[in-house]
Amino acid sequence: MNESKSEPYRFGSFFEACRQRRRLTLREFCKRAGCDPANISRMERGLIQPPKGHVILERYATVLGISAGSDDWYRFFDLAAADQGIVPADIMQDKELVKVLPVFFRTLRGEKPTTIELRRIAEKLRRAGE
Repeated sequence: MNESKSEPYRFGSFFEACRQRRRLTLREFCKRAGCDPANISRMERGLIQPPKGHVILERYATVLGISAGSDDWYRFFDLAAADQGIVPADIMQDKELVKVLPVFFRTLRGEKPTTIELRRIAEKLRRAGE
């Protein structure tokens, strides 16, 4: 994918790269997805946030040819959530995972988790691989 080097982890850059990969002009995408070209252009440039509605995002993903359950599918929804400043809904539904999020956030900030917290995360990862 040919994403913007300055913003490889932004929803708009990923969205635009997916659209270009499908060789869809902005107007053609908007015609197929039933949306406003001005808003999509602003979203691709990072001037506005992606839609919050899952149904709208699914419609966009479908028009972009992103297959449900694929890596790009999860990336599409994860980047949309990140640009909105929220944790993805599927993660928030996993009660065990929600318990370890504070440890994860602290680790990202450079704080070391306790041994007990590391064991809890390791157990969660082990169960996820089964």
